[in-house]
Amino acid sequence: MVLILNGPNLNLLGQREPEVYGRTTLEELEALCEAWGAELGLGVAFRQSNYEGQLIEWVQQAHREGFLALVLNPGALTHYSYALLDALRAQPLPAVEVHLSNLHAREPFRQHSVTAGACRGIIAGFGVLSYKLALVYLAEVLEVGPPG
Repeated sequence: MVLILNGPNLNLLGQREPEVYGRTTLEELEALCEAWGAELGLGVAFRQSNYEGQLIEWVQQAHREGFLALVLNPGALTHYSYALLDALRAQPLPAVEVHLSNLHAREPFRQHSVTAGACRGIIAGFGVLSYKLALVYLAEVLEVGPPG
């Protein structure tokens, strides 16, 4: 089972700057991730919070809750949350950071990720497919395959 965490303002997907983040809503993204996970033989749990502390608690509890890996879109916390970085470093699960937009094509303050250093990799700029690519990678790492 993979835990997918989404940070601040991602509850506004489909409404907030659709030219940057796309028109897919958070609910639609959750359904896509569940379908992609099922195709890959991965269970998926999907959560979103606008609160840094809640995301940190979910990261800290993930292993204890039986999750095998993390996919994280920290939103704006990407650029300044050393507390989230520390939480990621303190847990044993493989983590992949994802972003809908290409951070390196954005404003200078958005071009650096503080949290990526605690992740296996970062996938950015492919819209909702960034999440699918993270799940494909984790299916390989966890050595799971499609059902049947």
